[in-house]
Amino acid sequence: QLQFVESGGGLVQPGGSLRLSCTGSGFTLDYRAVAWFRQAPGKEREGVSCISASDGMTYYTDSVKGRFTISRDNTKNTAYLQMNNLKPEDTAVYSCAATRASNYCSGYESYVYGYWGRGTQVTVSS
Repeated sequence: QLQFVESGGGLVQPGGSLRLSCTGSGFTLDYRAVAWFRQAPGKEREGVSCISASDGMTYYTDSVKGRFTISRDNTKNTAYLQMNNLKPEDTAVYSCAATRASNYCSGYESYVYGYWGRGTQVTVSS
């Protein structure tokens, strides 16, 4: 069974930190780029960050640069999103996704990604 499961979400105060994890089963992340997306209530889903498989290159949307760090551990078939200095506008459901068959990050179009997690809620509030 193919699964991509996120964990690590929760409620945190502004300025706090969370670390999200995303673990795949039934398929390997070794040759796939992994991206994190988020969707806030009433807003469209947006791509947050991506990490390539082949060279480990990372990409971030402007609003999270300097605060979020994406990483991966292929031995654990897991990707991570370390989120620091969280802001209320970071509140959203965060989902991870892996590309169908590409080593590289090439944007956040849905058709690029063949494996999706169901998401984990992140709420930033005092």
